[in-house]
Amino acid sequence: MSATPDLAGPVGRVKLVVAYDGSGFHGFAANDGVRTVMGVLSAAVATVVRQPVTFTGAGRTDAGVHGWGQVVSGDLPAGVDLVDLQRRLNKLCAPDIAVRSAAWVDDQFNARFSAQWRHYRYEIWNSPTPNPMLASRTWWVTTPLALWAMREAADAVIGEHDFASFCRRPKVPAGEPEPSLTRRVLSTRWSDVTDPGAGGDGRLLRFEIRANAFCHQMVRSIVGTLVDVGAGKIAPGRVPSILRAQRRQAAGQVAPPTGLTLWEVGYPD
Repeated sequence: MSATPDLAGPVGRVKLVVAYDGSGFHGFAANDGVRTVMGVLSAAVATVVRQPVTFTGAGRTDAGVHGWGQVVSGDLPAGVDLVDLQRRLNKLCAPDIAVRSAAWVDDQFNARFSAQWRHYRYEIWNSPTPNPMLASRTWWVTTPLALWAMREAADAVIGEHDFASFCRRPKVPAGEPEPSLTRRVLSTRWSDVTDPGAGGDGRLLRFEIRANAFCHQMVRSIVGTLVDVGAGKIAPGRVPSILRAQRRQAAGQVAPPTGLTLWEVGYPD
């Protein structure tokens, strides 16, 4: 059994890489009265180290959104055995949450503010029939989608833009300025990742997007609009004008949260 950490002694900054199935959570961030990923994780850490803890997450995912490479950081007693901590957390939080790694980092490290980019994946099951094996992590779209058109349209969001057309505007107190919705998208990619040996009557399509940061519902709004492009409802060449409009009504539908995963967060070497 590991030694009990010294609660009054020195502390160190820890970085956890966390995966989770978001289906049973009301989002990632701690929120009193509802079950969230951060709430469950923080409570489990506090149980192990026997004191309250405060963690910062790299991104705030919505209810139903999943995580594979979410990063959290916070201070713990320096005597904590991180190998033992990871093992005990994975027992306490399974099967919905898994701590993939735990490491001591520089005291200046902050999961949110040290991040240089976030990378999301969105997966779509494109078929006339549902796939129960993929239902919890994909969006089932029955209309045949033109992948070439979605690829062409996705290219238009690369670069620095005001993404007001693809974001839910935040509520701002009277008299205060609205925060900027300008973000820098570094890359996008659509691919058909269907396993040819798995059989079935559909395609598994994957969209990947990397940016310095994202505003609320930005990825889901972009995916929903690109699916409208693939379905022939919006021409691929209209995406630049949708961006320039800076109105949410100019874009297409908002994709459901089920297909979205925070895949990776990038930091300086």
